[in-house]
Amino acid sequence: METAEPERNPEKAIAFMINEVFILLGSNQGDRERFLSLALEWIEDKGGTILKKSAIYETAPWGFETPDLFLNQVVEISTGHQPDALLEILLTIETQLGRIRPFDSCGCSGDEAYSSRTIDLDILFYGPKLVFTDRLMIPHPRLHERRFCLVPLNEIAPGFIHPLLKKSISLLLQECADRSEVDLLQAR
Repeated sequence: METAEPERNPEKAIAFMINEVFILLGSNQGDRERFLSLALEWIEDKGGTILKKSAIYETAPWGFETPDLFLNQVVEISTGHQPDALLEILLTIETQLGRIRPFDSCGCSGDEAYSSRTIDLDILFYGPKLVFTDRLMIPHPRLHERRFCLVPLNEIAPGFIHPLLKKSISLLLQECADRSEVDLLQAR
């Protein structure tokens, strides 16, 4: 599959770098490991410096039925982009890697249709910042309900405090009602 790289957008950069920006990567179509690898390369090139990355985990789909299992990974980046500009970079990477979105929203309302995808890139946290728009909600509104998100996040940031729930990632994982299996596929 031939892919064109997303373009940089320096005018949307901020004057200082923000750490503790966490992004969840997921893929359940095609060469899943390759899609994660390409997304990581483009995040590093266009979005920010990767500071930490979790192992890769294999998980069942969440919210819909398909036999195609997901690969999931969480990375922490340092970025000079505002949240909306970072979102645009991630959406461009998704499109370049063949992602087709059946809707144009952040999925914040809870009524979005889940589906298989070549790549999914979600901003989980942008430091302690809170963002609530039609296109973006940070922290991710359902991350505390999903083991496929919490397990890799806990691996790299167990003590990070959720800015709304005021609980650490490790505590959110302990309290999570989701009992879906999250299997280690590939260590860091």
